[in-house]
Amino acid sequence: MRGITKRFVGVVANDSVDLDVAAGEVHALLGENGAGKSTLSNILTGLYHPDEGTIALAGTPVSFGSPRDAIAAGIAMVHQHFRQVTKFTVAENFLLGARGAFDAATAADRIRSLGKEYGLEVDPDADVWELSVGEQQRVEILKALDRQARILILDEPTAVLTPQEADALFATMRRMAADGRSIIFISHKLHEVMKVSDRVTTLRDGRTVGTVVTAETTSAELARQMVGRTVVFNADDTANRPEVDQTRVVLAVRDLSADGVRPQSSPKGVTLDVHAGEVLGICGVSGNGQRELAAAIYGIRPRTAGTVEINGTRTRGSGPRESTALGLAFIPEDRLRTGLSPSLPIYGNLALKGYRRPPMSSGPLLRYRVIRAHAEALVARFGIKTPSIDTPTRVLSGGNVQKVLLAREIGANPHVLIASTPTRGLDVGAIETVRSVLMEAARNGTGVLLITEDLDEAMALAHRLVVMFEGRIAGEFTRGDYDIEKIGLLMGGHGQEKSA
Repeated sequence: MRGITKRFVGVVANDSVDLDVAAGEVHALLGENGAGKSTLSNILTGLYHPDEGTIALAGTPVSFGSPRDAIAAGIAMVHQHFRQVTKFTVAENFLLGARGAFDAATAADRIRSLGKEYGLEVDPDADVWELSVGEQQRVEILKALDRQARILILDEPTAVLTPQEADALFATMRRMAADGRSIIFISHKLHEVMKVSDRVTTLRDGRTVGTVVTAETTSAELARQMVGRTVVFNADDTANRPEVDQTRVVLAVRDLSADGVRPQSSPKGVTLDVHAGEVLGICGVSGNGQRELAAAIYGIRPRTAGTVEINGTRTRGSGPRESTALGLAFIPEDRLRTGLSPSLPIYGNLALKGYRRPPMSSGPLLRYRVIRAHAEALVARFGIKTPSIDTPTRVLSGGNVQKVLLAREIGANPHVLIASTPTRGLDVGAIETVRSVLMEAARNGTGVLLITEDLDEAMALAHRLVVMFEGRIAGEFTRGDYDIEKIGLLMGGHGQEKSA
């Protein structure tokens, strides 16, 4: 790709970007949210047409009018935001865009075969709307693998895999590269980039910073290129780690069960405690009940058995308003559709949990001056980058959207914070900020229940780790005794943890 430029209204997404990818290499593409990675990938896969610049495959100039043209030329992509029809089955989605007869039965057999081969099992007869985010991503990966593309673009492909599954995917990527195929690997996990890629191209503000040989650089240098400054991940700083108050249990869950969309995603007899100042990590492959557990604790999903106590008060299970009043804050997996109202201005979203009570309201009347002053204070405190508090939340970058959600939830000084995949899809700079905010909340005495598929994140932040598999607690580990191999096996349903 030479001199690729793409403009949108008021924005230059790609500004004379160059990208060289060799046959038989794994080429990592790095950059913050808004750096232009997705736009460049969409141009290469025929979704966008460049305003300027050229693309050549094996020395031959090409121009794509649609994704079908790119697929025909041997280019496939697993998008971070999936291209699926939610009311179709997995097998039906698998066939979308494919040539030949529409044979769902044959597709189902192929899905089972590929799933077993690559450790990415998914039910081919399930409707996509029933699947978790992680399982939907598996469908996309399997679909791309089935197409045998000469150039395969993978956007954050390991976000929902166990370490063993990620290693298996890396091995597959290396086999494909050995066969002469090219892999463009988009990831925010710098250690993965260092582990699997041959070369790395970094984008910043829509421009190419440079391309380096992976073996000749470091994670710290790549992070500096991405954000234009030195990035310090201090979450694992032992001296500043939050001190746990073992005498005060702020969240007590006993024998909690709830119905999921499928049996394996239904929490079954879950028991756990979170202490003041403690970060308890729940890790597991997406679709094993973590999302449903968080929803049942918060009151969004009805409990079928068990109890929840928040700071010593047993909840009636009447809903999220009760949980909020007792001091439970919640950061859901889907920040825009579930956590926030995208079209509301920032000040409106920051007031959603408190507008019914003083000082934001007086009887039936809202006090807009107080609401706006509250929003201005939170924007300053959490470093939300926005033209004004009147800006619709949907136009912010992913990192700033997450900051709005964190500001609203943590700004209320809760006893407990449930954070479900809080850094999913964020760039390295935003991840640093979110992790720092979570640790600061714990230092201020908030108990944090961190649900994440990123095992490295869980190990860096948590005082204890709990592994979930098919709705049950499969094992518990205390800090200092983390065994990444055993944790990974438990996440995949293998082995039995005998002691915490």
